[in-house]
Amino acid sequence: MQILKPHTEWIRTFSSLDEHGRIAQFAKGLGFKTLVGAWLSSDKGKNEEEINGLIDLSNAGFVDVAAVGNEVIYRKELDEESLVSYINNVKQRVNVPVGYVDAYYEFRDRPNISDACDVILANCYPFWEGCSAEYALIYMKDMYQEATKAAKGKKVIITETGWPSEGSSLGGAKPSYSNYLKYFINSQLWSKNENIDMFYFSSFDESWKVDAEGDVGAFWGLWDKLEKLKF
Repeated sequence: MQILKPHTEWIRTFSSLDEHGRIAQFAKGLGFKTLVGAWLSSDKGKNEEEINGLIDLSNAGFVDVAAVGNEVIYRKELDEESLVSYINNVKQRVNVPVGYVDAYYEFRDRPNISDACDVILANCYPFWEGCSAEYALIYMKDMYQEATKAAKGKKVIITETGWPSEGSSLGGAKPSYSNYLKYFINSQLWSKNENIDMFYFSSFDESWKVDAEGDVGAFWGLWDKLEKLKF
């Protein structure tokens, strides 16, 4: 977090427990704002622990935006009704904006979820939809507009977007250092000029992600795995 401090005002976590909960506390101590998540899955017992952890952190002043779940609908690990119930539960017990993180089109296709949220937390990845780097920013703007329509006037935050610097291509989407750098610069300029809140994915390269995403999963960071800035 000391590395990130000169470059960003916000920190996002994906869970409320253990080291993730401590990250939220340390971040607030360093002056960051925080978007803190409860990691939901098909494990109802673990979900309750996550929800309670998120509520405790929120009520202790360590959370600026609470995210009840991350892509759990996309992963098909939880049904829509259960997710809405979790969201409503947290809303009743905290005094910060509450939302849910998923791909932009899930909010378009599932109005019950969008309606339950105080804030729409949308992931927008042109790369994962095979878009060429030449048109990636235009496509991401379209994704944002889809989420905005679903929000019906509520605030929309882009909770993830990015481009890998190495790895295998996906359709017309080609990882390369130049494409990675262009996408980062273009997306940052757009979000600044249009006053759009955006979390960029990710801070550091994560070698472990090759298990889930193939070789491309290890190269989304603005810093490499040795914590060296890549540009």
